Amino acid sequence: MVGEHDGPILGAHIVGAHAGDLLAELVLAITKGATVEDVAHTCHAHPAMGEAVKEACLAAHAAVRSTVEGTRHANNRAYPLAHLATMLRTVRRGQLRPEPKIEGACLMSDTQETSPKPTPLYDLHVELGGTMVEFAGWDMPVKYPAGMTAEHTQCRTKAALFDVSHMGQVVLRGDGAARALETLVPSVIDGLKPGKARYTVFTNEAGGIMDDLIVSNAGDHLFVVVNASMRDQDIAHMRTHLDGVELVELTDRALVAVQGPAAIDVVGALAPAAAELCFMETTEAEILGAACRISRLGYTGEDGYEISMPTDRAVDITRALLAHEDCAPAGLGARDSLRLEAGLCLYGIDIDAETSPVEAQIRWVIQKRRREEGGFPGADRILKELADGPARKLVGIKPDGGVSARHGVEITAPDGAVIGAVTSGGFGPTISGPVSMGYVASAHAETDSAVNLLVRGKSMPAMVVSLPFVQHNYKR
Repeated sequence: MVGEHDGPILGAHIVGAHAGDLLAELVLAITKGATVEDVAHTCHAHPAMGEAVKEACLAAHAAVRSTVEGTRHANNRAYPLAHLATMLRTVRRGQLRPEPKIEGACLMSDTQETSPKPTPLYDLHVELGGTMVEFAGWDMPVKYPAGMTAEHTQCRTKAALFDVSHMGQVVLRGDGAARALETLVPSVIDGLKPGKARYTVFTNEAGGIMDDLIVSNAGDHLFVVVNASMRDQDIAHMRTHLDGVELVELTDRALVAVQGPAAIDVVGALAPAAAELCFMETTEAEILGAACRISRLGYTGEDGYEISMPTDRAVDITRALLAHEDCAPAGLGARDSLRLEAGLCLYGIDIDAETSPVEAQIRWVIQKRRREEGGFPGADRILKELADGPARKLVGIKPDGGVSARHGVEITAPDGAVIGAVTSGGFGPTISGPVSMGYVASAHAETDSAVNLLVRGKSMPAMVVSLPFVQHNYKR
């Protein structure tokens, strides 16, 4: 999920240039093969950029489209403006390496040799003016003409629709499917009532998180949704270890999320049964005559739904949802800022194969029976951390002032000792200020603990705060 980069092509002398000279250098450099990271590093470090950042993005984008598209990239895709704008926000001044591309607009490496796959809604995204980027091997909208902040606000105040068809949808069948799945996750699945959904994680033998996922009891089968970037790994993992269980990947289904306080009105107008669901409940219902699975859950902190629908009806159903006066499309950029404000982890950034559920402050995924019985990968470490406490914990970080602390920024104690690092960070539109999450030594994880952030070579004061930054509004 995280792209690798060997360093900038642009020379360090550019940092001392005037903004006008910089723009010319950017255009020239891109036509000669400079990557988006090179441009971003240079623009971000330049002392005169300010408003010129937008000009730089536009100039670089124009250069790519006019001279590079179709020749420089194996997949014949030019860098869209959103790539440049996102990288400008995510790289740190003075450093010669990129931030992980998954944060912010959730971008993939520009060195992939295969063309990204379109979701069933690709043409509709383009029609609606979506800026398309590559994410997890898929062509996805990072934003629409209204912009990421407007889309973020739309979700918090009304309803926003997200295309999440890139995520993996899987059906597990068999009398022992639930109990078998418990050998891979630390949650109670055998005993999950019909119509109920549960968030859980795949763990490895070292107690780290292989991925997070949603499991629903759909009556005669389990319905599983896994992350796009890990879908191949997760499906292979289940095929290998779930003996006697029939596994079917649903490649003929699209998935959309409608999130926000008006989601109940938007979805309920087409499927009245949706209004009867509570948080983490699921049902089958028809929308425009098509059999859909509607689940009341999401990744924004707001009330909302995820709707699995037949691929051949996806455009019609999505248009019908968007026809509601309170619903508008939103992209990956807004989805990321929403989940950050909600204190929700992003796999590969906030949680990974070395992070335990206890460190990540999601110990609630391990219900009482599993704590007593064990029997899941990594149980020795995880149960020990439950009993004794982990060495580090995920916490919210509120920087003083208006400068964001992003992935990789070191967190220090007041005496200067390094105690952790930021995993996610950015501007929180709802609270009109910067927000971050990161891991710190447990001794420094208490709310209101004073810490410092090493941003662009400078130590900046911050405070440990409780998560989420914005209250969850689930219907329980």
